[in-house]
Amino acid sequence: MAQGVLCEVNSCRFWGEQNKCKADSIYIVNHSSKRADHSAETDCKTFEMK
Repeated sequence: MAQGVLCEVNSCRFWGEQNKCKADSIYIVNHSSKRADHSAETDCKTFEMK
């Protein structure tokens, strides 16, 4: 499990109690090819629907 990673997306299969992510690793990407300056410009590719 990724240590210290929190997630509020309770529809994800890796979501756990107290908003802890239970995935072994996390993969985050930019929305576009430009550099991300804010978290809203990124996506969690680790997400899997429950």
